[in-house]
Amino acid sequence: MNVITSVEKAPERAKAEQALATLKAWATSATAAEIDALDPAVTRLLSQTGAYPEFNRVYPDDFAVGDTYHASLPDLQNGPSSLIRGAKQQIQHVGISNFRLPIGFHTRDNGDLTLETSVTGSVSLEADKKGINMSRIMRSFYKHAERTFSFEVIEAALDDYKADLESMDARIQMRFSFPMRIESLRSGLSGYQYYDVALELVEKDGVRRKMIHLDYVYSSTCPCSLELSEHARATRGQLATPHSQRSVARVSAVINEDDSCLWFEDLIDACRRAVPTETQVMVKREDEQAFAELNAANPIFVEDAARLFCEQLQAEPRIGDFRVIASHQESLHSHDAISVLTEGPTFEMQSIDPKLFNTLFHVG
Repeated sequence: MNVITSVEKAPERAKAEQALATLKAWATSATAAEIDALDPAVTRLLSQTGAYPEFNRVYPDDFAVGDTYHASLPDLQNGPSSLIRGAKQQIQHVGISNFRLPIGFHTRDNGDLTLETSVTGSVSLEADKKGINMSRIMRSFYKHAERTFSFEVIEAALDDYKADLESMDARIQMRFSFPMRIESLRSGLSGYQYYDVALELVEKDGVRRKMIHLDYVYSSTCPCSLELSEHARATRGQLATPHSQRSVARVSAVINEDDSCLWFEDLIDACRRAVPTETQVMVKREDEQAFAELNAANPIFVEDAARLFCEQLQAEPRIGDFRVIASHQESLHSHDAISVLTEGPTFEMQSIDPKLFNTLFHVG
């Protein structure tokens, strides 16, 4: 037997809108209990139509922020100490990292260069302060960015945001890749070598220090492996090759305050005098042969590298305290060989960052 039931047609849009209008009108005089007693689906409709505002979803291009409106904006980050969460303890560093903008730099050999620069800026935060306005750090840099950058301009930026943020201590670090044209060993070709450089200005307890950090990439031939290879050739006529590997030294130095400038190129030249086996840019066959001869003439353990860099830094009157971190990324072993040498108290380390040596890799 077939049972046929009547199917109610869907209401027309006009009737639905009339019903919704009736519901809205009823809700204006209904009690909360009456509304709660409704079907949940109907209650949801009322939550979107009753006292709940209907927001404008069109972006207001012509809206302008006046002084009164600006003063009304909430500012929780710079609120009172009652809003502090956790321990009311001084924070030694708070700020921004990897804020990038083009900065101009003086060079010794090529005039002024504009380089993409990554800025890290931080200040200390007293125990009774909730937080800082980090955009002020960026505004300080943009205020000075159109001038040719130097430590004097870094100091001006540091002065700005140290005053704005009412901080005791402050620091700025700028990282960039510095290009320097390098000639090949024998072919007469040349190409650009890029050096990871960072300039740092630190003020602590009213004392300011200027520092420079440089990653120098070189080849290290193991002296032991070289001697063993030569022994195999001499005693058994056996061809053997010593192992050598790409290596990185991170040189950090405090710049002494005097009238002479320590150029980026000066520090690079000092590193090259210490360890001349810098990795090459442009290479033909005669250059490859020359590089093999250069490595054989300068075999070094990682301890030798640290001391050779130290010797050159000690001979430079424009440099005060310094640190050398060397990492030889072994082709013989499954691990790296590392050394750390410091002079003076600035870079002394009670503890080593667990990720420190992981960052001593040159990315080509």
